[in-house]
Amino acid sequence: MASETYYTVDPGLYPSGAPAPSNGSAVSWSAVIAGTVAAVALTLVLLALGSAFGLASVSPWPGVGAKPSSFTIGAGIWMVITQWLSAMLGGYIAGRLRVRWHGLHSDEVFFRDTAHGFLTWATATVLMAVVAVIATILSGAAAPPVDATATKEAVDAARKAASAFAAFTGLSLVIGAFIGSVGGAIGGGLRDKHP
Repeated sequence: MASETYYTVDPGLYPSGAPAPSNGSAVSWSAVIAGTVAAVALTLVLLALGSAFGLASVSPWPGVGAKPSSFTIGAGIWMVITQWLSAMLGGYIAGRLRVRWHGLHSDEVFFRDTAHGFLTWATATVLMAVVAVIATILSGAAAPPVDATATKEAVDAARKAASAFAAFTGLSLVIGAFIGSVGGAIGGGLRDKHP
């Protein structure tokens, strides 16, 4: 039986006349993991710098550190900058370290590069969330019980601070996903310029 082709290929999209054979996954997980490690490492460095600048001194415990109501715009902006820089670095690393794809249309390569950046951002975000939950559980287990009475004003101030924190977190995560994808596209584009 002769080998027959049951599809036609647009020569503008595939100059060689046939699509590249599938050699497995389009995702280079080693590049995504490397980008994730870089993003998490930069996040930790920037969080430490933010703490040194006094941007992370908020404490929910009475009498320890700044009050939750003192969450400032400066701390929120630092959190956003941290997320964006980490997402860009992680996406860029993932784009640069991925394997080179031959015989694919440039739109497909661009999509895969942005997907690598997005997956790096998502993996780093989930990893940091898991670490934050574990740290919260462990710190809650080690804390002695506190008999604190909260006034209506204190509760209202804490609610407003939590709302501002949630708004900055949501904003930084949404835009961080985009920036991670852009970083992947930039890194992948530069990767393909060098054989």
